[in-house]
Formats: sequence, C-alpha cells, structure tokens
Amino acid sequence: MAKENILELKDIYVSFDGEKVLDGLSLDIKDKEFITLLGPSGCGKTTTLRIIAGFLEPDKGDVFFDGQNLVGVPAYKRQVNTIFQRYALFPHLNVYENIAFGMRVKKMPEEKIQKEVTDLLSLVNLEGFEKRRISTLSGGQQQRVAIARAIANRPKVLLLDEPLAALDLKLRKDMQKELRNMQQKLGITFIFVTHDQEEALTMSDRVVVMDKGKIQQVGTPIDIYNEPKNAFVADFIGESNIVDGVMKKDYLVDIAGHSFKCLDKGFEENEAVDVVIRPEDVDIVPSKQGEICGEVTSIAFLGVHYEIIVDIDGFKWMIQTTDAAKVGDKVGLIIEPDAIHIMKKSEYSGLYGDYSSYSDEIDQLSNPDEIAEDIADE
Repeated sequence: MAKENILELKDIYVSFDGEKVLDGLSLDIKDKEFITLLGPSGCGKTTTLRIIAGFLEPDKGDVFFDGQNLVGVPAYKRQVNTIFQRYALFPHLNVYENIAFGMRVKKMPEEKIQKEVTDLLSLVNLEGFEKRRISTLSGGQQQRVAIARAIANRPKVLLLDEPLAALDLKLRKDMQKELRNMQQKLGITFIFVTHDQEEALTMSDRVVVMDKGKIQQVGTPIDIYNEPKNAFVADFIGESNIVDGVMKKDYLVDIAGHSFKCLDKGFEENEAVDVVIRPEDVDIVPSKQGEICGEVTSIAFLGVHYEIIVDIDGFKWMIQTTDAAKVGDKVGLIIEPDAIHIMKKSEYSGLYGDYSSYSDEIDQLSNPDEIAEDIADE
C-alpha cells in the first residue's frame, strides 16, 4: 500500500525585494519518509522549509498538512519542529532541562517528562549525560540533544536545515547513519536540507533537486543519479561528462562523430540532445581500439582510482579508472550502451559537463608564479 501524503505544497510563490525565490513550487511529501531538498545556495530550499514550518507565509499558494490548509496558521500550532544548523540550545540549562523544555511549556506531568527524557537520551545514545552542561559537549553530542529536544513533543514532521554542516567529515558521516536510523525508529517524516550531494544520496528515500526557485527533479537517489532530467541535475549529482549528441533513431546516438548504441528511445530522428556519461562508466584502451580517441591532458591519483582528463576534439572528458596513463598519451574510449543517458536540450545545455575549466584550475594551482601574480593583482 502506497504511503499517503502528509504535506502538499501547491503552486508556492515567494519573492524578496522583487526577486523570485520560489517560482510556482509544488511538492507532495509522503508520511514517514526521509526526503531531502538539495541544491546550491539561493535555490530556495531553506525558504521552502520556512514555509512548511510557518516562519514565512507564501505570497501565493497553499500548504496542506493532513488535508488542512496551514496558510495563516502560526508556527506554534503546527505539528512540525525544526533543527537549525546552529542548534539553538539553551546554554544555561543542562542536557536534561534542554530536552524537557518543550514538555514543561506544555505543562506535562513531571513523571511523564522524566520517562520521556530518559527514553530520548537512550534513543540518541546520550545516557548518563543528563547533568552535563551544553558547553562541555562536542558538536555531535549537541546535535543529538537538539534532535531529542525537537522530537520530545512527538511532531509528525521534523525539519532539518543543514544540521551536519558544522561537523567534521568523519563525525558527519557517522551522524548521517544515526539520523537515518533515528528516523526509521521514530517513524516520522524527516525533511532534510543540504547542498551536499553525497549526503542526500546516502540518507534519503527521495531527493528533490532545486535551482532558481524551481524543482528540477524528484526521485529516489538511484533514479536521480542514473536518470537525470537535465544537465543541471546531471552535473549537480556527481561528476558527469555532458556532451552534445544527435539522436539518429531509437537506440542510436551520434557523439563526437561516432554512432553509439544506447538504451533510450522516443526522441525525434536527428534530434539534438544532451548525452550524459558518468566518468566511472568509460573504459580507456589503446587508441586504435577506441570508438573515439583523445589525448590525456592531466591525471590525478585518488587512492582507489585515477582521475584522468582526456581532450577529444577540444572537449575535455573526465575518466575515473584503475588503469594508469601519462599526460600526452593518445588513448581510446569504449562506452557501453547502458552507460549512455540521453536528455532533452534545456536552458542548462552547454553550461556543464566539459572539464576544460576543471583542468585549467588544476594547472593554475600547480603554477606558483601565476598564484603569486593573482595575489599581487588583488
């Protein structure tokens, strides 16, 4: 049985100083799912969260919660709680009192508060920390306290606005797993905001990719990665070679002067298209064996694999491979049909997927004279 929607955003518009921040956004959020709003700074994801929380009213549109329109309903009357990037804990209260705060405001019996705090401390792995001052806790421990306080009143929806951004990489990865486990144990809806692609793919049931106040694509992490809708999504979710192609007919596309079999259909004959090929899906072979050929312009060893930039007719491809190569080598590329994904042309066509600027930046970083000149210019 499909999950029912707990939240429905309908045609939401928000402008600040005459500039559109949300531009006709519509989104259904299912009960008990972990959904992530993903996109660059300024794309509208935090504004969407504020609309749901009740901290901001839309200029136009509706917000339905369990079928009830929340427009005009103040934040404190919504069954929603928010965890911010800065956890907003009370420094003068210990861990126990921070978690108990909301329950005390609601005048719950002390016996019930004590049981609830004890249960929550166990859930967030902070047993024995009841009397600790907030200032003595690590970032990860403070975040756990913030989570416990936020779910103490059993909201139906928990909003998380980049709550892991201040943590170091290892702790961040640990907390990703913990948050996901907590969400599944609690059985409540988590709406998570991040600009970190790996974080979104790792944690989410569904990912909402946003740009310029609009939703570009909604889908499972696998769908978003393997079947991006346009060049923006393909580039934002992982590394991508995005090249111009021509769809000759169903299952056949021309790329860089060579025809490749693919798994896509439904395009017009000879339609100009964007073609996405992930760096890990390309095999490097001797140039005579390749379907298309180019010259290696840079190479970096990343431990598990090499990251190689190959110039093919002026377009620089990124290849991730365990095979070594040297700058200046002539190499061939082999691309299997299931590695090729065809997309319609869009406003993002031509803006992403060429690693010329990528390799130029590497060259500049490796040239101390140019760095010195840049500093002098500033």
